[in-house]
Amino acid sequence: MKTKMNMHDWAQQIFASKKCTAIPIMTHPGIELLGKSVRDAVCNGEIHAIAIQKLNEIYPADATTVIMDLTVEAEAFGAPIIFPENEVPAVTSHIVSDFESVQALEIPSLETGRIQEYLKANTLTAKNIIGKPVFAGMIGPFSLAGRLFDMSELMMAIYIEPDTIKLLLEKCTQFLIQYAKALKATQVDGVVIAEPAAGLISNEDAVTFSSQYVKQIVDAVQDETFMTVLHNCGNTGHCTDSMVKTGASALSFGNAFNMVSAFEECPENILLMGNLDPVGLFKQASSAEVKQKTSALIQASKTHPNFILSTILKLSMRR
Repeated sequence: MKTKMNMHDWAQQIFASKKCTAIPIMTHPGIELLGKSVRDAVCNGEIHAIAIQKLNEIYPADATTVIMDLTVEAEAFGAPIIFPENEVPAVTSHIVSDFESVQALEIPSLETGRIQEYLKANTLTAKNIIGKPVFAGMIGPFSLAGRLFDMSELMMAIYIEPDTIKLLLEKCTQFLIQYAKALKATQVDGVVIAEPAAGLISNEDAVTFSSQYVKQIVDAVQDETFMTVLHNCGNTGHCTDSMVKTGASALSFGNAFNMVSAFEECPENILLMGNLDPVGLFKQASSAEVKQKTSALIQASKTHPNFILSTILKLSMRR
């Protein structure tokens, strides 16, 4: 069995290091390197894991991340999903709409949908990538609720039917805690919790409808051998406090966010990750522009030892 890393020590090494730690959150290029489709990888845990391993061989970083697929958990609850061959899967419609339907919603088992394929992918990746952390990925409770209830409807319901949404969030969180524990059992070293929908609401509402539920997940799994990373690409600077309140050991920000402000607003003992755009920069810009933007971000962050150079997650907040 793989010897678990001490993630507290790993973080301390970052704080003490004079070089910039780099963890680009990229997974899909590994699929292309295998000549496989996105649909192949998100439906087959072995292909998924091999793609991550191949990417690690050719483009090694300071940590490895598995594919972030924010339909897996919604599918487990029964949401209908479409699987384009070379695009990320998508939820096609909501499955709850009022208190009665939320009350009747069953918390699924981990045998449902593609959960086992993702657990397999994490198990194989953790087994075969040694000497650096491997991070799993999962959706956050408010973002999951938006996919089950419909994002636009959810935004209104938090004010009109708050008790309905809180019940839904409780069910989402119970399931996500189970899933997070199962991911931890695969021997990965941490999990990136993607909560982009929380960036659509105010800091106060984010605390009420997201942070307190994310914190339950963090408290259930985070320890010296397992790190939680909270990603909120919807935060433009208005809800950083809500992210800090989750207790996650690392926070990850989108490209609409000024990283310098994170150093001012967040405790120095939290790792801060960001925030290069993989599409607008890496895919669409020239190599000179990539170098210039990356160098500028490193320069702006050089006096902050808790900074990790990273890419953002390109996540859709629809449904």
